[in-house]
Amino acid sequence: MIEKIYEKALAGELICLTDTCALIDAELSELTDYAVRLRDRFTGTSVKTCAIVNARSGHCSEDCIFCAQSAHYGTQAPVFPFIDLSEIERAAKRVKELGVERFSIVSSGLSPTPEEFEKIKQAVSVVSALGLQADVSVGCLSYERLVELKQAGLASYHHNLETSRSFFPNICTTHSYDEDVNAVKEALRAGIEVCCGGIFGIGESWEDRYELAVLLRELGVQSVPINFLNPVAGTPKEGTDVLPEEEAMRIISLYRFILPDRVLRICGGRNAVFKTEGARKTFLAGASGVMVGDYLTVRGTDISEDMEFIKGKHG
Repeated sequence: MIEKIYEKALAGELICLTDTCALIDAELSELTDYAVRLRDRFTGTSVKTCAIVNARSGHCSEDCIFCAQSAHYGTQAPVFPFIDLSEIERAAKRVKELGVERFSIVSSGLSPTPEEFEKIKQAVSVVSALGLQADVSVGCLSYERLVELKQAGLASYHHNLETSRSFFPNICTTHSYDEDVNAVKEALRAGIEVCCGGIFGIGESWEDRYELAVLLRELGVQSVPINFLNPVAGTPKEGTDVLPEEEAMRIISLYRFILPDRVLRICGGRNAVFKTEGARKTFLAGASGVMVGDYLTVRGTDISEDMEFIKGKHG
């Protein structure tokens, strides 16, 4: 059965929900083996790397139930205004020295103020001038703002849809799903590469996971970040069990079948789900990239550990 589904994906056909159920029930080793074959065929064997800097933290107006930075919840997440350009430059130089390819400026909130946007533009120019791929994750942006960032050297716009349209009202009530979808469409219209994915383990079903993947495919986003819930004290998801490793690997493999030619980047929550050798296990499930270093409000794996694994893959 899985061989036929693999042939469909290889031919560029969208697998159906029935196929998805078959993949979920397949032996893990067989599923991941075929997912790796698809990855190697479409995106190669190299591991793509990216890192971030938390440029503005906390006081977010949105009520996403998993987020430590939401002003709606009492968490211990750091709160600070947009940081100095010199701090962003230092962080970018450090990851470049370690061999990281992409560097993203991340800012909390639904959309930056005019003053913050000017700082973001300056930061993009600085990061790009260092020879890194300059990315941003700064909320919903208009077409005009996206064009300005592209002219400043922006390589990629990151904006997650988080989950399916069907499940979204369960995780956020302060803005609509269409606002997020439209932001992605505007970036694509501006000719900017888009990194757009979701978070898993927040109570969504396999049908929700399939629905999100199909939408990402239809939108034509080039890179798909896969995040896993790392429950934060003070948020509504506090105390939620993290996904088992096997389920997380099945999600990665499923997304490889639905999105065979996209870069699947494993980002937040990797350390919470994969207790050891997280980068290797996600790569064996069909991933093609990892976010290295710290996350927004949670410490990540030491960059040098991830880069050692990556150097081994290239070696």
